[in-house]
Amino acid sequence: MTRNIVRTIAAAALFSGIAASPALAGGGFSFTLNPQNGDQQTLMRAGLVAAAIANDLSKQGGIKQNGIGNAAGILQNGFGNQGIVFQEGNGHNGSLKQNGNNNAYGLFQFGRNTNGHIVQNGHGQTGTTFQFGW
Repeated sequence: MTRNIVRTIAAAALFSGIAASPALAGGGFSFTLNPQNGDQQTLMRAGLVAAAIANDLSKQGGIKQNGIGNAAGILQNGFGNQGIVFQEGNGHNGSLKQNGNNNAYGLFQFGRNTNGHIVQNGHGQTGTTFQFGW
């Protein structure tokens, strides 16, 4: 019994030191989704339209920020493009540039201090990036 208590205390001390470690501060991760076929592309585009509507953005998209110290921009050259930059948290920096026609993209940033800059060149491209920072 005493041996188990010592192991538990040692494990707790080890993990509490890891949790407080400065190496874990200021991290983040991202993932990008790109449709692989027409059906997936249609579904993703519908999801982006739904996200725009849910966030009171136009069908072509827009920017929505909730937090402090965020910066975002969208530049669209062409026709029928849809773009969303959504930032929830503080210190995010995000931009979307679309060159061509009928492109669709969503950049969604959560937490704090993420940086995402997307460029679409061509026609009919679709994608989404999610970024999480702490």
